Amino acid sequence: MDNIAGTKSTLTWAVHISVAFLVALWLFPTVGLFVSSFRTADQIATSGWWNSLFPSEQNLTLRSAAPDTQTLIDGLYVIEGDLFEEKDVEISVWGISSRAIADYTAGQTAELKKGGRVTVTADGLYRMENEEPFTGSRGTRIFVTATAPPEFTTENYANMLLDPKNIDGMANAFFNTLTVTIPATIIPIVVAAFAAYALAWMDFPGRALLIAFVVGLLVVPLQLALIPLLKLHLATGIGKGYLGTWMAHTGFGLPLAIYLLRNYMVGLPRDIIENARVDGATEFQIFTKIILPLSFPALASFAIFQFLWTWNDLLVAKVFLIDSTGQTTVMTAQIVELLGTRGGNWEILATAAFVSIAVPLAVFFAMQKYLVRGLLAGSVK
Repeated sequence: MDNIAGTKSTLTWAVHISVAFLVALWLFPTVGLFVSSFRTADQIATSGWWNSLFPSEQNLTLRSAAPDTQTLIDGLYVIEGDLFEEKDVEISVWGISSRAIADYTAGQTAELKKGGRVTVTADGLYRMENEEPFTGSRGTRIFVTATAPPEFTTENYANMLLDPKNIDGMANAFFNTLTVTIPATIIPIVVAAFAAYALAWMDFPGRALLIAFVVGLLVVPLQLALIPLLKLHLATGIGKGYLGTWMAHTGFGLPLAIYLLRNYMVGLPRDIIENARVDGATEFQIFTKIILPLSFPALASFAIFQFLWTWNDLLVAKVFLIDSTGQTTVMTAQIVELLGTRGGNWEILATAAFVSIAVPLAVFFAMQKYLVRGLLAGSVK
């Protein structure tokens, strides 16, 4: 009965559930990275991103005002202030020692080790009193456990991309990655389009062998060719810059590009091409006026893959972009550096990671409607 027209197979629901699971599996970390990139370091350290819309309890280390702000009131030296000048928080417990951060509840008074006493209220107001003047150049550390409302900020992105100093170099790495990715995507598409047309519609000796050779190159491991290719680039003088990287990505991307485009072009109607030849069109005119416009889905599908591969690449950039000054560092390499130098700053790492995937996501969603059409072309008749 499952094969009757108008009825659904029992496997349909299993397929739907599987697809929904895979989508959620991919979407869950992406959304988490996006939300974390707008959170502060304290919030990331104390709660998961799924709690970002709810108040969170945080353990904070704060300081009172410096002793030079003290005033004499009724024979007592007083320092007053607000631990949270710009936040609406509620303190539950607090302390004056890192070993005992919950010795006092909000509103209680603690005796300071160097003399005097301090009182902290639930809303963060504090008052320090002493019969003798407070000394020192820094304020007293106060450890608080507070419940803070949800907070989102764009400061992480400003520090990563808009700060003129930008000590982490992410803005420079972003443009370096674009410099590598855009030519490394366009060049193999242009070369592969010409080669695919020749292999699909032009008769010449050895065409079948060339097609078999291209298919064979698909199984050549990237790591196997890196060192010989680097030696060749160094011998020709292009091994330490963008040109060598473009050529490396072009060489590694051409086999798939030719194979994919050739399969698509073979499936185009033969009558259109033969009629164009009868009307006197040259091979170049047929290619530019007929084949290229009709092959746009295949071109777009390969462009998506090549863009994603080159944008997310680390190995080729490490091998061919040899620069001790860091002026040609790409984003993947920069994030690896951040893991070593800023490993504890999760807000910086989350922002950098999301910036690195934002552009590929935009490219994918802008061109994904052509992806399936281009990949399935030539697979059925």
